[in-house]
Amino acid sequence: MIMLNEMLGVEFPVIQGGMANIATGKFAAAVSNAGALGLIGSGGWDAARVEQEIRDAREATDKPFGVNLMLLNPDADNIADLLVKEKIPVITTGAGTPGKYMEMWKEAGAKVIPVVASSALARRVEKQGADAVIAEGGESGGHVGDMTTMALTPQIIDSVEIPVIAAGGIADGRQFAAALCLGACGVQVGTCLLVSEECPIHENYKLELIKSKDNSTTVTGRSLNAPVRIIKNAMAREYLKLEAQAASRDELEKITLGGLRKAVLDGDMKNGSVMAGQVCGQLKEIRPIRAILEEMIGDGRKVLEAMSRVEF
Repeated sequence: MIMLNEMLGVEFPVIQGGMANIATGKFAAAVSNAGALGLIGSGGWDAARVEQEIRDAREATDKPFGVNLMLLNPDADNIADLLVKEKIPVITTGAGTPGKYMEMWKEAGAKVIPVVASSALARRVEKQGADAVIAEGGESGGHVGDMTTMALTPQIIDSVEIPVIAAGGIADGRQFAAALCLGACGVQVGTCLLVSEECPIHENYKLELIKSKDNSTTVTGRSLNAPVRIIKNAMAREYLKLEAQAASRDELEKITLGGLRKAVLDGDMKNGSVMAGQVCGQLKEIRPIRAILEEMIGDGRKVLEAMSRVEF
């Protein structure tokens, strides 16, 4: 099995998640400089903004980085064209299938790696030409599926021939080793990098994550078929209360309007949408990205070596 780092030409078999409003060009470059593959998270940005972030990344690193395209983005067509023009080497996608863009991306030499939450979707994007898939479990922060990483990853691996990257619930060497034991060629991580020195989120956001516990997250938006995992706060409690009362989409969306921006930029931990995965309870300090990655990979190797000596 080819490992993710060999496939992407990076030091560690790790991709940074394309977190909207967080994964800027400078942050992606910092992750790439630290040995993983950094991603620019296009989120709700238009093509002009993505182009600027690509420029920022190229000014800050000479290492490979990629772009995550949320396929529901209103400017997705223009961003897709931009990624060809800019010769982006790795493109990840979410919220759908990238079939309409696959031919031009592959002709431009890009590796296309969609995020999937089911075996059916994995098989579909494989037929479309995907180079690999990211199996993302519901433990992750932000928009989530129903299946857990441990259940989802091996079932996707059994259903496709292309490499599978595990995501969701991975923050240390034990979880990294577990992903490899499931058959993944590497991992995608997000929450554990939020508490890096280089991450551009507000300091309040980082401190909120560090004081969080194993049960500090909840999932909102299930009634709208748009589940999002966030830290429990006043906004989340009000949202869940209204969901239980069968509130309308307009009523619910009014609560979350601008929520991520409030958290990321303003540091509003009461009314903001503080996206985080269930591993938030494992986060204890703010450190450089390189230190986070080195510990994860180093501890993962130790776990795998110890397991190789286990006898039944």
